[in-house]
Amino acid sequence: MTIGGWIAIGVVVILVLALVGMYNGLVRLRNTVQEAWGQIDVQLKRRHDLIPNLVQTVKGYMKHEQETLEKVIKARQMAVDAKNMGERMQAENMLTNTLRSLFAVQENYPQLKADQHASQLMEELTSTENKIAFARQRYNDVVLQYNNKRESVPSNVIAGMFNFKEADFFKEEDEAVREAPKVSF
Repeated sequence: MTIGGWIAIGVVVILVLALVGMYNGLVRLRNTVQEAWGQIDVQLKRRHDLIPNLVQTVKGYMKHEQETLEKVIKARQMAVDAKNMGERMQAENMLTNTLRSLFAVQENYPQLKADQHASQLMEELTSTENKIAFARQRYNDVVLQYNNKRESVPSNVIAGMFNFKEADFFKEEDEAVREAPKVSF
């Protein structure tokens, strides 16, 4: 075999190794996106488990706020029943918003704030909300890395050949939450 033949074989081997490396990198990032979603899912499940206990605890104190409690229960059920990731994200955003309104209403009930069991449940739920926020941030960071790799040349060719789909960000749907708070003195 001539030197030109060895060079051609070397170029082909390098090309194949580069393609395999790009494919493996895409697979790693796709799996990391799925793992990050799994971490969100764990915290969402914890939140779903805490909500019925909290609703039962505050029900006696908040007799005039049945509509708020019903919205929380309905939003939780929608989140539990969501069939795909898009529906789940939308339902979880709705649940987050109804929980915010429950927290706001809870401030109007001093006896409820003094109840140790209710306070403990609220604290656990607040802690879970913080964990969800951190998990969402990590998920969105990983989605950004994956989508960048999937769309960048030359790995976009591999992504297209092997049907690597774009991953969706977990966005806040409530426009009011996105706005900067108004401060006046």
